[in-house]
Amino acid sequence: MATTTLITGARSTRSTIALKIAMATSGIVFILFVLVHMYGNLKAFSGETAYNTYAEHIRTVGTPMLPREGVLWVIRAVLVLSLVVHVASAATLWKRANRARPVKYQVKRNVASSLSSRTMRWGGLTLLLFVIWHLLHFTIVKINPTGSQSSSITDNPYRLLVNSFDPSGWWMTVIYLIAMLALGFHLHHGTFSACQTLGLTNTAASRARARVFGWVVAIVIAGGFSLVPLFILFGVID
Repeated sequence: MATTTLITGARSTRSTIALKIAMATSGIVFILFVLVHMYGNLKAFSGETAYNTYAEHIRTVGTPMLPREGVLWVIRAVLVLSLVVHVASAATLWKRANRARPVKYQVKRNVASSLSSRTMRWGGLTLLLFVIWHLLHFTIVKINPTGSQSSSITDNPYRLLVNSFDPSGWWMTVIYLIAMLALGFHLHHGTFSACQTLGLTNTAASRARARVFGWVVAIVIAGGFSLVPLFILFGVID
C-alpha cells in the first residue's frame, strides 16, 4: 500500500513538473512574440510609410516559396498551440492546488508575495479577453472606433491605428493601458516563475536577479506597447 502511494505521488510530481515546464516554454514563446510585435508597433514613430511597409512585409515574408501570409499563419498556429498549452497547464495546476487543500481557511497576507503573483489568474483572464478584442479590432474584423468603415482607413494599418487611439476615442486608450498593466504584472511573475521552473533561482542572489529580470521584461514590453497609443492620444503621432 505504501509503495503504491509513493509511486502515485512520484507520478503526480513528475506530471506537475512537466506542466510547469510546459507553462514556462509556452510563456517564453509569447515573450519572444510580444517583443517582435512591440518592435513592429514602434514603427509608428517612423511614420505611415514605414509602419505600412512593415505591416506588408510580415505578410509577404517567405514568398514566393510560401504563399502570401504563409509564415504569418505558421506563427499564428504556434501561438494558438502555445495558448492552449499555457491555459490548460495553468488550469490543471490550479485545480491540483485546490485539491491539495480541500478545506478553506483564512490565509494571512504574505508580505513576501507580490501583487503580480496574487493577480496572476485574473490578469491572465484579462489578457485573454483583450487578445480576442485586439484580433477583432486590428485583424479579423478591423473595427474602426470612429465609426467610419471606409477602406481608406480599414485597409491602411497606420490610419486604423491612429484613428483607434485619437482623442475622440480616449476610452480605447484606457482599455489598452489597463491591458498593458495586466500584461506587465503577468510578465513579471511569469518570467520569475519560468526562471524558477528552469532551475535558475537556486540561491537568494539568483532569485533576486530573476525578480529584477522579470521587472525589466515587464517594463520594457508593457511600456513599449503603451507608448504608441499615448503619443497618438496626445497628438505626437497623427
